Amino acid sequence: MVASGVKISEAASTSGASPRSLRYYEDQGLIVPGRTTGGFRDYCGSTIDRVLVIRSLLESGLPVRLIRRVLQAPPEPEGGVDPALVDDVRRYRTRLSARIAALSAQEAALAEYLAALGSDRSDDA
Repeated sequence: MVASGVKISEAASTSGASPRSLRYYEDQGLIVPGRTTGGFRDYCGSTIDRVLVIRSLLESGLPVRLIRRVLQAPPEPEGGVDPALVDDVRRYRTRLSARIAALSAQEAALAEYLAALGSDRSDDA
């Protein structure tokens, strides 16, 4: 946990997010850092924790528009999650799976082309 009064450079170092990313998260309404009397951003421990959650969700592939909803969604009674949000995440996953399948087909076609040329080395990336 990070103490109050942490500037953006230390918040970036602690969270693994760049200062630019932290400003972007703020612009997108994902985090709301405090401000010092001089107007500098002031990151408390809970904001750093939230950044870690955001980074995890981004790494899982969720777009910012869904991350914003995940972070804003109050838990449903009895520990559930908003069914509409779950449906939106499922739809996104379905679209992502279709994109992965299309990319895999493209990769296979390129591999076949390279094999036909006699240059099927996989280290050409």
